[in-house]
Amino acid sequence: VQLVESGGGCVPAGGSLRLSCTVSGHFASHYAVGWFRQAPGRDRELVQAIASRGGSTSSADFVRGRFTIFRDSANNTAFLQMNALEPEDTAVYYCAVRLTLQTLIRRPAYWGQGAQVTVSS
Repeated sequence: VQLVESGGGCVPAGGSLRLSCTVSGHFASHYAVGWFRQAPGRDRELVQAIASRGGSTSSADFVRGRFTIFRDSANNTAFLQMNALEPEDTAVYYCAVRLTLQTLIRRPAYWGQGAQVTVSS
């Protein structure tokens, strides 16, 4: 299983960014997909995740409706649309997969390469 991320960058506070994650390999369309982030000196934490069929999602409290995760199942690609970004959102964002949403949240099986998101004040 391979995960290829794109997106990220540097935006001012209040700006928007979209991350994408394309999954390839066996059972690529069957995986739940999510993003985790890690800021310097902090533990990696869940941002948002979506079930394999796109029905169920899970979000961290800090998302507060600012981010939306969705997927293009035909192309095995998931997206994280991030709006109203704040300097506290600055981190490396990693996409990850596992077969179910619940197990993905607890312990992802595969990881993308990471994308730097920097929000300036």
